[in-house]
Order: sequence, then C-alpha cells, then structure tokens
Amino acid sequence: MHPRFTERPREECGIFAVYGHPEAAKLTYFGLYALQHRGQESAGIVVSDGHQVVEHKAMGLVPDIFTEQIIERMKGHIALGHVRYSTTGSSLLVNAQPFRIQYSGKTFAIAHNGNLVNAKQLRAALENQGSIFQTTMDSEVVLHLTAKCIKQGLEQAMISTMAQVKGAYSLVVMTEDALLAVRDPNGFRPLCVGKLNGSIVVASETCALDLVEAEYLRDVEPGEILLINHNGMRSIRSGLESRKSQCIFELIYFARPDSDVYGQNVYLFRKRQGELLAEQYPLDVDFVMPFPDSGNYAAIGYTQASGIPFEMGVIRNHYVGRTFIQPSQSMRDFGVKVKLNPVKKLLSGKRVLIIEDSIIRGTTARTRVKTLRKIGTKEIHMLVSCPPHKFPCFYGIDFSTRGELIAAHKSVEEIREFLGLDSLGYLSIENLVHATEIPRQELCLACFDGNYPVAIDQPFSKFCLETGA
Repeated sequence: MHPRFTERPREECGIFAVYGHPEAAKLTYFGLYALQHRGQESAGIVVSDGHQVVEHKAMGLVPDIFTEQIIERMKGHIALGHVRYSTTGSSLLVNAQPFRIQYSGKTFAIAHNGNLVNAKQLRAALENQGSIFQTTMDSEVVLHLTAKCIKQGLEQAMISTMAQVKGAYSLVVMTEDALLAVRDPNGFRPLCVGKLNGSIVVASETCALDLVEAEYLRDVEPGEILLINHNGMRSIRSGLESRKSQCIFELIYFARPDSDVYGQNVYLFRKRQGELLAEQYPLDVDFVMPFPDSGNYAAIGYTQASGIPFEMGVIRNHYVGRTFIQPSQSMRDFGVKVKLNPVKKLLSGKRVLIIEDSIIRGTTARTRVKTLRKIGTKEIHMLVSCPPHKFPCFYGIDFSTRGELIAAHKSVEEIREFLGLDSLGYLSIENLVHATEIPRQELCLACFDGNYPVAIDQPFSKFCLETGA
C-alpha cells in the first residue's frame, strides 16, 4: 500500500493570519494550535513589522515547532501561519508553508488550502518563460503568477492570477505591509474573517477565532479578494462568476465540531445527520456507539431521535503519538488496536449499532469489527452518516484515485460482507443535503455523485479515475 493511502481521509491545511496586533506571532501560534486537526505534517509562521520579515517553520506539530523563545523573537504586527497536510507536493520541509519569495525588492509569502487542477500546465508554461521553482507545491504557482503582474499593483495582480488558476484555493498572501485573503469563485474551502480590538484576523475555521477571542465578522465570499492594510479592510471582486461548490466533506469530517462552516454549525449538522439516519434506518439494537471520535456526534443524534441508549463501547487512547516502536509480527494490527480498545463486559452478547462518518478503504473498520466478534458481540450493525465515496477528489482531499475507494468497486452488500457486519447502511445524498440547510446546487458532492464542478485535465483525471496509482 502506498504510504499516503490511509483508511481515514487525510486532513488538508489550515490558515491563520493577523493584521494590526502587537503580538501577531503569539496570536498566530494559538490560531494554528486550534487548526492543528487540519494538518500535522508541518507548520510555519511569517511575521512582519512593516519592513522586516522573519519566518520560522519545521516538520511536525505546532507545539513542538514553536517555543516561547522562538515566538518572542518574531516581532511584528502582521503574521501569517499555516499547518499543512500535503495534497500536492511531497511531505518535505522545502514544501512547508507559508512559502516566501522575494521579487523586485518586495517580499511575498503565501499560505494555501486547496488544490489547483491546472497547476502542472501553468508550471510548465512559467518554466518555459524562465521562472525557477523552489518547491513541488501548486501553491508556488500562485506566487509566480502574481509576481509577474505585480507592476499592475497587488490587487490587479491577484485578479489576473485568479483568472488563470483553476480548482480549490482559500489562501492568504502576505507582503511586508499588507495581507490579501482570497477564496476561489466556487468557494470550495472555508475562509473567515474576524476582529480583535483594532486588529483583523483571517482563519480557515471559526474555532481559531474563538480561541484568540476574536469576533467573527463574516466569511470571505467565493471569488472575493480582501485587501487588509493600514487603511483597514477593503473588498475587491475578481469578476469571475461561478456557482458555489462548497465542499460537503468539510462539514462531514474535516472541520472541528465547534466551528461554523458555510453558515452551518458543524456540531449541530453532524447531530442532524444522525437524526436522519434514525429516520432512514430504524433498527432494533441494544445500544448505539461510535468508533471515537469520528462518529460521535451523529451517534448522539441517532440515539436522541430513536430513543435507543448511547454507549461508548470502545475507548480511545488519547496519548498515542505519531510514531511508536513497531510491533512484532505476532502483534498484528497493533497500529489499529493501540488507538481503540473495546469494553468487553459491555459488548459481550449485545446487539450494537456503530455509527461512522465515512468508510474510505474499509481495512481499519474490518479489523475493528473482527475484534468485536472475537469478544462475543452478538450482532454488529453499522450506519455511515454520508453516502458511499465512489469518486476521487481533485480539490484538496487526499483520496485522488478510485483505487483507494472501496465503494468504487463494491456494492453496499459486498462492503457489508467484507467488513463482517450483520447490516450496513449509508445516509442518502438527499438526506445529507437536507442536513446542511444549504441548496444542493451550492455544494460540491463530486466524491459521491461524480459531478465535478471544475473540469479536470483529461489525461490526469482518466489516469486517476481508472487506476489506483
């Protein structure tokens, strides 16, 4: 198995930026801490006092990368931070963000969440024109395009860049004296703005605003550019028109439950998923349980709607690090078991319903079901709070080939048999959309229905759709 093909969907990236605060670096540190769930490969912060720019970034988690001494050395009232999980570009320090360049005597730094579907073509064209790339990230393409038009002014340069790039991008560009917050015309990925006293804060999710006690103002609109400088905040329209295609998986999986995304409270949305599952699949079981933490909130919704008791049938070990001593061959599946352990006396002889938020490859779920069978669980039913994932995502979620997706090759009945379940059901697309209170035409559901809102380069998409490479 390719090391990137994991059972759970991988996190994307998180952005946090501050303008006009004397402790901008410290605020950004806490903001990134709140967004750590969006990426654990690397993190970085760039700070400016209006003239001099200082940066620090490394591989690993936010609290391991930034010490109090490092933050104290990062003086300035403007800061841009990023936590990363790579969807384009290898997991290497050179690809850590924010990514910074100097061009015509001016400093530019970028933090990007999303994935450009035409980055390869744009990069080839730029290299033919003499551009020299330092990384393998698609984010660097944005900076090169912007720098080429910078004589027109930062705003116009970004408008020109947006007219050329295609795909998902919520991003912030920082110069010595300004921030530019940008969201693609489809609005695939979230990006919001808040205020803290006289300073402006930009973040991927509202939970980061909450931590630094910033007041939420609004979302950056799809296709909007926000210029933030000493004159305040000004909205600029790119002039690019497209239908909203907000990624439903942000609500299902990626966002923290205490965030508001696309105007929806994530916690309440996930509870509503569980309520609708209870309507769609009324089951006769002894209790409802999640595999923590993925199905927790939908499980609460199911139990409240059905009246069936809720139990924590498996206990999560919260102290598992990112790496550990590899087990011997006799300790097969240790990597799965070390995270969750069943409560044997609770589960033995019982009919249980497990609520999950998604099934990508199915291998981890299969191992967990086997464990429950081994300890004597009488019946094991599973409901998934979203439809089957049948199609790859090209917009920033790391399941970019059909070979990774069990539902692309197996029917629900075949998946049930593979997992060893007594029954298996998925929330319908209609009920999923109903849970959001967002019109279906304003959501990206491509991973479920294969309707891609932004066209993909044909050779690339054909390769990813037809192979597991």
